[in-house]
Amino acid sequence: MTTLSHRIGYAVNSNWRHYLQLCKPKVVLLLLITAVVGMLLANPRWQDWQTLIAATVGIAGAAAAAAVFNHLADSSIDRVMQRTRYRPLVRGVLTAKQALWFAVLLTTVSLNLLWWLVNPLTAVLSFTGLMGYAVVYTRFLKYRTSQNIVLGGLSGALPPLLGWTSVTNQVSIEPLLLVLLIFVWTPAHFWPLAIERLDDYRRAKVPMLPVTHGVAYTRDAIVGYTLLLLPVSVLPVCIGMSGVLYLLSALLLGGWFLCSALMLCLYPDRQSAMRTFYVSIYYLFGVFGALLVDHLWRLWSLS
Repeated sequence: MTTLSHRIGYAVNSNWRHYLQLCKPKVVLLLLITAVVGMLLANPRWQDWQTLIAATVGIAGAAAAAAVFNHLADSSIDRVMQRTRYRPLVRGVLTAKQALWFAVLLTTVSLNLLWWLVNPLTAVLSFTGLMGYAVVYTRFLKYRTSQNIVLGGLSGALPPLLGWTSVTNQVSIEPLLLVLLIFVWTPAHFWPLAIERLDDYRRAKVPMLPVTHGVAYTRDAIVGYTLLLLPVSVLPVCIGMSGVLYLLSALLLGGWFLCSALMLCLYPDRQSAMRTFYVSIYYLFGVFGALLVDHLWRLWSLS
């Protein structure tokens, strides 16, 4: 009996981990941080904790559902890619039917939470982002154009807007500038990883930029997007949304990101590509952290 209970417990724990892996928790965490910052920028004194929790859980659930749908759509190419061959659907530890029902459950629960406990606008925008990633990007753009990550990046750029609308129930220029920042950041973030996984994408016949145009062209494009990030990142200052503290942080972080991209051009190896990839993640954390700290500092100074 003890042995049987141990086996059942192991199976439950193992399945829980497999379902969690389908959700791409690290990606969801990054998106969720930008959404929460969007909430706090909209109203840092917000005390409606029920809505705050519902919005956070709802946005996270919608992002996780999109990730599960992505696993389902990509299961065929995941089998031939080194980076993805250990995913649950490839290994057969979960079936496509189980993943589909899980994705439907996440979608239903998250969108209902947002519709009834937050507001319909946030629910509709979340559904739009989910469909943009799971259907438009994964099923169409990914396999048809080398600009797939650029055109499909809008869905992943929506979380700050979702956080903002959770509080204000309206769209305004401030969160749209944050969406633009993530939209421009996405290619410079993803293409270094695509360079490092070039053989995988060639094997899977996915037309990522380094596959279709070569690594040298992709490195130049990464530099171009990091250069574009510099003026885009200071737009919040131009409209009075942020102040000097954020401006200095954005320029320093942008300079660091740009230097990493330039080093990738000077030392074109896969180690440099992964270094640039990780720098891009730290950059986004840093920029959104600076936005929030600057906002709270200015409020404290005025009080």
